[in-house]
Amino acid sequence: MDKPRISVIIGIYNCTSTLAEALDSLLAQTYQNFKVILCDDGSKDDTVKVASEYVKRYPEKFILIRNERNMGLNFTLNHCLEYADTEYVARMDGDDISLPERFEKEITFLDSHPEIAIVTTPMVYFDEGGDFGVGGGGDTYPDKNSFLNGTPLYHAPCMVRREAYEAVGGYTVDPKLLRVEDYHLWFKMYAKGYRGYILPEPLYKMRDDRNAIARRNWRNRINEFHVKRIGFSMLGIPYWKRIYIFRPILIGLLPGKIYNYLHKRKNAIK
Repeated sequence: MDKPRISVIIGIYNCTSTLAEALDSLLAQTYQNFKVILCDDGSKDDTVKVASEYVKRYPEKFILIRNERNMGLNFTLNHCLEYADTEYVARMDGDDISLPERFEKEITFLDSHPEIAIVTTPMVYFDEGGDFGVGGGGDTYPDKNSFLNGTPLYHAPCMVRREAYEAVGGYTVDPKLLRVEDYHLWFKMYAKGYRGYILPEPLYKMRDDRNAIARRNWRNRINEFHVKRIGFSMLGIPYWKRIYIFRPILIGLLPGKIYNYLHKRKNAIK
């Protein structure tokens, strides 16, 4: 078998009930020249047991490593990157699904567009009731102005040239960047001159609940405020546009019902 061209890095934590479906979606990819690096971040359930079964059944495909204790996603993904020696690095989460042609279409694009370092796709949101939304269209070729409202590139469905990860030292490990580690990563890569592209077709399904309020907390809003403040400076965003730094704080002040309505309306399947 040829040397893998893609390393898939997955941080896993208490995802016993969803991990098998996620990994099966990788085994169903039309492009198979990849390896999967799973890092358990201190799970308390049977996540490691499920992952170990895949390593045993497909030793040429899956690698399992473990953190000594729960360290957070940024540390966990950096741990995965230590084992990524391929041309490309793809992301995925342990409770999501990659649609069959995801890797084929992403690597084909990167192979034919050497000027692009990051490719990603829109995502279909789903839960136990089925698909209920699509998000992530945005700017096809995000530029620095695409960072004003929020992260311009979806993290979980991305494929990135490994050289771009190496150029920025991977993910920055800082409690102030939890839940926004991807946003900060794109700031760092764009500051180094790397650029991204969003494919038009959703090739990834994100398991999500219909109630966005549950994910709406002040810690995440403050972290987004923090990453905008430092990221806008990194990209040289004009000072008059830096008012967008306060956007996550203002959104956090919205009444729950209004926020939830706007979130559902934005991502509803047309």
